[in-house]
Amino acid sequence: MKPWIHSIAAGLCAAALMPSAVVSAVSTNAIGYGQGKAIDGQNRPIDALSFDAQYGCYGAYATTPEENRIILTFDQGYENGYTADILDTLREKNATAIFFLTGDYAKKETALVQRMIDEGHTLGNHGMTHASLPKLDPAEAEEEIMSLHDYVLDTYDYDMQYFRCPCGEYSEAALETIQSCGYHTLFWSDAYVDWNTDAQPDPAQALQRLTDHAHSGEILLLHSVSSTNAQILGDLIDALREQGFTV
Repeated sequence: MKPWIHSIAAGLCAAALMPSAVVSAVSTNAIGYGQGKAIDGQNRPIDALSFDAQYGCYGAYATTPEENRIILTFDQGYENGYTADILDTLREKNATAIFFLTGDYAKKETALVQRMIDEGHTLGNHGMTHASLPKLDPAEAEEEIMSLHDYVLDTYDYDMQYFRCPCGEYSEAALETIQSCGYHTLFWSDAYVDWNTDAQPDPAQALQRLTDHAHSGEILLLHSVSSTNAQILGDLIDALREQGFTV
């Protein structure tokens, strides 16, 4: 077992620990490539299919390019007053998303979590304490995953299946632990600096940036603490659909 650790997106970890959380999303197959550091230490594309076969995880693209699907995901670390508006917009646009919960969010925001379930969204596991799994031993990593899994199952009668690595950090041992817990690991193919509540992106610029970066099979990572995201979400969904994407 090689002791390598890969961080999908530098900078997300600090944001998640602020107290904002980090990252999100899914599909049923994994075709495409994710850019990152491979096991041999060389920076090159990683075959998502081989990753999926070995560890049951999805790479940077979740669907085939032909399907033109874009998956919206939101990280739920703490509530900043925008999730209800985001849910309103998703309902208005007849769109669904994946919401990755931390333990603190699952325990404090029961009404919003129940609404996510009732309105047909997917809940994902982002760790009970948002700990970096490669820094834990296997027993600690299993506890980090399953304590939240069991809480959500007992509290909401919801059986989560997808895990998002806190800070985007993972190792071979971490991926094996996630898989042994019955989870698929989910990464993302696009994200932007939306988590800093003291320096929110300009809405027009953010909308332009997200539409310019749209691609088939995209897993889009957003944060619900962002006032910009809440403001532009409806226009973003409309713009993506106008480009021919399914959202």
